[in-house]
Amino acid sequence: MNARSLAGGGDPFNALGDPHRRFIVEILGGDGGGRGRSVREIADALPITRPAVSRHLRLLKDAGLVVEEARGTQRIYRLHDEGVAAVHAYLTRVWGEAAARMRLFAENTTTAEGES
Repeated sequence: MNARSLAGGGDPFNALGDPHRRFIVEILGGDGGGRGRSVREIADALPITRPAVSRHLRLLKDAGLVVEEARGTQRIYRLHDEGVAAVHAYLTRVWGEAAARMRLFAENTTTAEGES
């Protein structure tokens, strides 16, 4: 499975390659992803313009990481549960075993150093 097939048309890993987009994902995930935020709320937290935030949100949406909902004249964005879950499952499958081995190594190294 490649990253593109995880959550839609765009590649979620390419989308997350930009620090502004990672920060947007953090903002949207900060409340558990349920409340959602307007472009204005997101732009107020970043040192970039609203049009730039809109472009970043479009890329995140194309990658399946966020969804939008129209509320009156506003667009409200929130994390897309399925897209985030697909990325998490992929990373767990690829890195899960390696992360567990690294944790065991770190625990054994710390214990061995503490005993010397």
